[in-house]
Amino acid sequence: MTRATTVRAVLAAAVLLVSVFITLTMSPRLGLDLQGGTRMVLQAKDSATVEANRETTDRTLEVLRQRIDSLGVAEPVLTRSGEDRIIVELPDVQDPRQAAAVIGRTAQLSFHAVQGAMPPGTDPEAGSEKRTDRLVLPDEQGTQLDLGPARLSGAGVKDATASFEAQQAAGWTVKLDFHKDAGKDWTKLTGEAACHPAGDERRRVAIVLDEKVISSPQVDPSVGCQAGLPSGGTQITGSFSAKEARDLALLIKGGALPVPVEIVEQRTVGPTLGAAAIDASAQAALIGAALTALFITIVYRLFGALAAVALAAYGVISYAALVGLGVTLTLPGLAGFVLAIGMAVDANVLVFERAREECQDRPSRSLRSALTTGFQKAFSAVADSNITTLLAAGLLFFLGSGPVKGFGVTLAIGVIASMFSALVIARALTEIAAGSRFVSDYRGVNGIARPGSVRTWLTRKDPQLFRKPVQWLVISTALVAVAVAGIVVRGVDLGVEFTGGRLVEYSTSRPVDVETARSTLAEAGFGDAEVTTAGDGDISVRTGKLDNDGEYALRTALATEGGETTKVRDELIGPSLGDELRRNALIALAVAVFVQLAYLAVRFRWTFAVGSVAAMVHDVIIVVGAFAWLGRPVDGIFLAALLTVIGYSVNDSVVVFDRVRELWAGDRKAPLATIARRAVLQTVPRTVNTGMGALFILVALAVLGGDSLTDFALALLIGICVGTWSSVFTAVPGALVLERTTSAPPPVPGRSAKRARAPRRDPLDNGARV
Repeated sequence: MTRATTVRAVLAAAVLLVSVFITLTMSPRLGLDLQGGTRMVLQAKDSATVEANRETTDRTLEVLRQRIDSLGVAEPVLTRSGEDRIIVELPDVQDPRQAAAVIGRTAQLSFHAVQGAMPPGTDPEAGSEKRTDRLVLPDEQGTQLDLGPARLSGAGVKDATASFEAQQAAGWTVKLDFHKDAGKDWTKLTGEAACHPAGDERRRVAIVLDEKVISSPQVDPSVGCQAGLPSGGTQITGSFSAKEARDLALLIKGGALPVPVEIVEQRTVGPTLGAAAIDASAQAALIGAALTALFITIVYRLFGALAAVALAAYGVISYAALVGLGVTLTLPGLAGFVLAIGMAVDANVLVFERAREECQDRPSRSLRSALTTGFQKAFSAVADSNITTLLAAGLLFFLGSGPVKGFGVTLAIGVIASMFSALVIARALTEIAAGSRFVSDYRGVNGIARPGSVRTWLTRKDPQLFRKPVQWLVISTALVAVAVAGIVVRGVDLGVEFTGGRLVEYSTSRPVDVETARSTLAEAGFGDAEVTTAGDGDISVRTGKLDNDGEYALRTALATEGGETTKVRDELIGPSLGDELRRNALIALAVAVFVQLAYLAVRFRWTFAVGSVAAMVHDVIIVVGAFAWLGRPVDGIFLAALLTVIGYSVNDSVVVFDRVRELWAGDRKAPLATIARRAVLQTVPRTVNTGMGALFILVALAVLGGDSLTDFALALLIGICVGTWSSVFTAVPGALVLERTTSAPPPVPGRSAKRARAPRRDPLDNGARV
C-alpha cells in the first residue's frame, strides 16, 4: 500500500469516526414542514431609508421576541431576513389566529390630553378624522373626544399586568408601570389634567391603542394641579374580560412596534403530514440507495461493491455535516439529501469507466495502474460537473425562499460530501483491493478489467451519429415546439407561492367529494374557492385573499359535510411577496443560464459553452411544457427541481465536452465530427450508469414520497431523461454547427503544443471519417 493510499485511508477513517460521533450524539434540526407548526414572514413598513429599515426591523424583532415568549410557544425561532422582513417560526402551533393577532398587531399605545368632547352622534365621521395636531376619536360611550398630540408612547411602559379588583368593583384591570423618564412625562400629563375641575372633560386622560380609545379615566379629584400621578399608579379599566385584560397586558408589556408590520407569508403544516414526509423520504432513501448499490455492484462487481460502501459512508458524512452545521432540514432539503445519494454515484462511475478504457487500451498494464490513471483522467470532469451543480445550489440559496434555501444548502453539502466519498474513501478502498493479486488476476471479480455490456455493444455497432448534425437539432426543436405549445395552450399553473393567495388542505373524518365540498363552501360565501382532491381523500382549497378568521369560517363550513375537519397544510402568500418570488424565480433562471455560460466559456471553447447552454434551455422548456400539459403546479419546490435539472444537464454536457477536448488535443488532424462521435460513444456507458443510479432514487421518491414530493421527483425524472438526450443530441450537434463558422485551432488542455501526446488507438474508432 502506497503512502498516498495510507493517507487517504487514515483521512477517511478520521472523517467517518467524527461523522459517526456527531450522528449518535446530536439530533437534526427539523423545519416546521417536518415537525409541524406555523411559519410567518412579517414585513415592516413605512421606513424611509435602508438604515432606518434595518434599525426599525431590529427593534421590531426584539419586541416580537418578548411577545412570543409571553405566548409560551416552545423553542420559537425569530430571524431577520433582508432589511425589512422578520421570519417567525412557531413549532406545534396549528391555529395561527391568536398568534397572528398578538404578533402582527402594531400596538401603537399612546397617552393624550383631552381638549374637549362632543356628544354621541355628533359628526359620526369624526372617528377617523385626523387634523394637523389633533385626533378626534370616540371613547367607550361613543362620545367624540378632541385629543391633543400624543404625550407619551407605549415604549415608555415598563410592565403591564392583568389583575382582578374585586374590592373596588372595577373587575379586571391592567396595571401599568413606567420607565423613569416616561414616568416623569406621565406625572406631568396627569398633573396638567388635574388643573381642570372635576367632571370637566379636560380632566380626563385618553389611553389610545391603535387609534382606538380603550380607556379615558378622569384624574382622581384628590390629585392636585401640577402634582400628577406617580408612575406606578396607573390602571386601565374598561369592562375587560379576563382574556381581554391578559391579551392587552401582553401587548403593552411587549412594547409598541416601531412601525406597522404586515404578514406577507404564512405556512402551517400539521405534525402528521411532517411525520409522514419523514417516513416516506426515509423509505425512499433506503430503497433507492439499496437499488443503486445493487446496480453498481452488478455492473462493476467488487469495485462496485466498494463504491456502495463509500456511498454508505457518504450518507453518514453528509448527514453529520447537516447536523453539525445546524442546518434546518426541510422537506425539499430532505428530498435534496435523498437525491444527492443518486448523484454521488456519478464520480465513481466516471472513474471506473476511465479505468476500463485504460485496461482495454493496454491489456498488459496492472490493475492498480489503470485505476490510478482512471482517477487522474476523470478528475477534471468530476470537478467541472460538481462545480456546475454547486452553482445551481448557490442560486437556490441566494434567490430562493424559505424551504427552497434549505434544499440549496443540502444539495451543496451533498455535492461536497460525494466528492470526498468518491475521491478519498472509494479511492482508498479500491486501491487497497487492487493491490491484491487475487483481485488483479481474476478479471471477472474486479469489475473494471473487462468492458461492460454497453461499451461492448457500442464497439460492435459503431453508430455514425453526427454525419448530419442538423437533423438532431430539428428533432430537439420539435420537442421544444411541443413544450411551448403546452405552455401557450394549457398555460402554466403557477402555485400560490408565485401568484399570492391561500392554499389550505383539510383532512375530514367523513369522505367528501369535490362537488359537495365546492357547493358547501359556495353556500358559506366562498364561491370563488378552487376545490380539488389531495392525497388520501383530503380536500384542497385555493382562494385569493383570505385572512385567518376567514380560514376558520371556511373550515367550519367544510365540517358540516365532512365531520371533524383537521387542517393538514396552510399556505398564505401576500400578493407583493408572490410578485417578488415570481420575479426572483425568473432572475434565478436567467442568472443560471448566464453563470453556466460564463463558466463553460472559460473552461471550454465558446462553441462548447453555447451548445451546453442551448441544451440546458432546451431541458428547462421541455420540463415546464410537460408540467403545463400535465396540469401540475409550478411552485417553489418545482423551481428547486428545475435548477437541479440545469445542474444535471450541464453536468452531462461537461462530461462529453471534456472528452471531446481530450481526444481533439491528442488527434488534431481528425475532423471534429469524428472526435465528437468517439467522445459520445466513450462516455455513453457513464451516462447510462449514472442516470440509472439517479432514476432508482427518483422513482422511489415519486412512488413513496407522497403528494409533497411527487411533483419534485416527476420534474427531475423528466429532466434527467431529457437532459441525457440533449447532452448528446442537442449540445454536441449545436457545437458542431457553430464550429463550422470558426477556424480556431483545437484546444489543448493543460499543456503546450510541444507537449501534446501522439494520438492513441481507440477501440471504438474504426477509421471512418465524416
